Amino acid sequence: MNTTTQYAIKVQGITKVFANKDRVVEVLFGLNYEFEAGKMTAIMGPSGSGKSTLLQCMAGLDKPTSGSVFLKDTDITTLDTKGLDEIRKERIGFIFQAYSLLPMLTVYKNVVLPLQLAKKPVKKAEIMEILKLVGLEGLHNRYPSQLSGGQQQRVAVARTLASKPDVLFADEPTGALDSNTSKQILSLLRRTVDEYKQTVVIVTHDPSAAAKADQAVFLKDGKIVGTLQKPTFEAITAKITEWENIQ
Repeated sequence: MNTTTQYAIKVQGITKVFANKDRVVEVLFGLNYEFEAGKMTAIMGPSGSGKSTLLQCMAGLDKPTSGSVFLKDTDITTLDTKGLDEIRKERIGFIFQAYSLLPMLTVYKNVVLPLQLAKKPVKKAEIMEILKLVGLEGLHNRYPSQLSGGQQQRVAVARTLASKPDVLFADEPTGALDSNTSKQILSLLRRTVDEYKQTVVIVTHDPSAAAKADQAVFLKDGKIVGTLQKPTFEAITAKITEWENIQ
């Protein structure tokens, strides 16, 4: 990799081991990778390959057993609970499959809630522009129960964008959506990169979703077994076949 590339987040030698009284399970094995700033990266791999664990470690939702995760110049693995909370509020956005919208709040109020909790200024014009960007123009006074699943996911994206994170993480962001809505959400994430210069990292099993990214990273058994720049659907499916044959 070109070491002069500006990265938004970097993992350096990270491992993850889960242990209980019955057994020890190693999930990640000394991963190294730089995720380029202002780009969209897709992380792919079979079930149990460590995709979601890697994403959670990078987002500060879990801590690697060893190694470092750098959010620009900050090693988040050295932070205490309070420091991690601040990083997650100020610099990291995470879109879950469960939208986690508050049913008693309107779309607008759901979007601005994290800003209010972080005691950041709320600029209505900026929020309305973000709602327009995600295709929710004119729906700011509606409640989650009045929205489709795809629209609720758009609210979750808008809420994350409003906090202006350094990196936006998404774990299977289209996993619970129909194919048409999935395409719309993926196009929306693509627009946040192209128009907002947002850094986006997604976990996905879908080659069509990964083909929206600027690069794809392939995991198998907790190790990186390949990468692709400017991935296409055909190149991704060929790569999947390749790592399926890796012993």
